Amino acid sequence: MTSALSDRIALQRNGAWPPINLSPQVLINCHWGGSCEGGNPATAYAKIAKHGIPDETCQAYQAKNLNSCDAMHQCEECFAGNTSDTFWPGTCHLVPDSQYHKWRVSEYGKVSGADNMKKEIFQRGPISCGLFANTAFINYEGGYVFAQDAPNPWFINHEISIAGWGVTENGTEYWIGRNSWGRYWGEGGWFRLRMHEKNLNVETDCSWGVPTTTIEEEDTINDIQVTL
Repeated sequence: MTSALSDRIALQRNGAWPPINLSPQVLINCHWGGSCEGGNPATAYAKIAKHGIPDETCQAYQAKNLNSCDAMHQCEECFAGNTSDTFWPGTCHLVPDSQYHKWRVSEYGKVSGADNMKKEIFQRGPISCGLFANTAFINYEGGYVFAQDAPNPWFINHEISIAGWGVTENGTEYWIGRNSWGRYWGEGGWFRLRMHEKNLNVETDCSWGVPTTTIEEEDTINDIQVTL
């Protein structure tokens, strides 16, 4: 879900440099909606709305549960040492809360079904969706539109970002999604997944958030709008 929210920030900023990539590790460290084993995007959005989340320059993704939400595990800076045993990870220092930017959301909610998903993406940008990542999906190398059923209509074990859609030459609609497994997976980190059917339950449980665009805007939010 942080990738979908980061993409929305990029749209709001008209692609300004440098890009903002929010830190999923902070969500994991603070248990804001889950852990490396899975989670609840709605809870994560609620925590981001209340507390704010920094970008990855504050807390790099480590793909492990650190189980600590102290200030050091929300924003730190590290400097390499000059000896072999201190070079990595080096010496790390706390970055004071007042010295880095936290992003929040002004509203958030859930969406499901192809038509509603399209409307939300078209109006405000990528959304976060759960799906059932089976072995075939894990081994997806691209070059075709993936199409498989999940074992049951409620099976979901992975969260991805849906950024758009397309149509094949034979008229089959598909979703364009971004995964979190690196650019060596799929089609440069992306994938194409069939729409309407045989799509690993991707249309059943999606969520969205509207990121705030400036520090001043964050400070003046009084009422967070929630659409469930």
